[in-house]
Amino acid sequence: MIPEHDMYEAYMNADKQEKQINLLFSGQAYPRPDHKIGPSVHDYYLLHSVLEGKGTFEWGGVTYDCRPGDTFVIFPGNLFSYQADTMNPWHYTWVALQGPGVFSQLAEIGITQTAPVVRSGDVVALRELYTKIRVALQQGADPRLESLEASGWLLLLFHHFGLAHREATPDPDLKELAMIDRQVEQAIRWFSLQYQQQLSIEELARQLGYHRAHLFHAFKARTGLSPKQYLMKVRMDKAKQLLTGVALTVDQIASSVGFNDALYFSRQFRKMTGMSPSEYRNRAAKSDSI
Repeated sequence: MIPEHDMYEAYMNADKQEKQINLLFSGQAYPRPDHKIGPSVHDYYLLHSVLEGKGTFEWGGVTYDCRPGDTFVIFPGNLFSYQADTMNPWHYTWVALQGPGVFSQLAEIGITQTAPVVRSGDVVALRELYTKIRVALQQGADPRLESLEASGWLLLLFHHFGLAHREATPDPDLKELAMIDRQVEQAIRWFSLQYQQQLSIEELARQLGYHRAHLFHAFKARTGLSPKQYLMKVRMDKAKQLLTGVALTVDQIASSVGFNDALYFSRQFRKMTGMSPSEYRNRAAKSDSI
């Protein structure tokens, strides 16, 4: 038992492989009344979620009152302190993280150094997710597999925080803009990964769950191109890479970038570049030989 706690447990991640996000350890505690940590700094990220009771978190000159369902996040290298309530001290659970991907991942779900507290209110979900992380780290048979399982539950915890942040967004216009951006990003990713397929805008809109006209207007507003024009650009850019990088025939390249008709592919390629695929390949070869 650690002094000033009625209960304290923590479990370390034995997997030492470096990742974009490294889960270091996870635990929970029942601090006694007025128990305080800090002022101090950490060299890792530390996420605390309150399950019972209450306390305060001091960060950047601001004091946050934290209650069940609230999560406060400590960023490395920054001064912080937190203290249990006098009458109703909190029971909290935590996870510690390191790695080059943590900062951007937190920012994506709305957690930043100027907004370090997430108020989800869903104690049941938080308790379950943290418990899953701790249980995964206790198994002991294979640290790599333990780490994979714990990291999977961590991603679901991030998802929980992201949902809470989205629900807390006060401006409906911002929510609408975020949804439109998501639609466009999904379509762009679809084109970037599935350009070789025989795609129709109607089918894409259906699979993404959007009306064709809505997707068309949102896409053009964000990219300056219609979905069809953007797909053609993706295909032609990939064709340029293949023409200069691998020993494939024009017919093979056409098929590789989603054209069943090599002549139609050549016409479209000339329309966009001002030269045939063969001319483009020869000119690129001459440039490389200079």
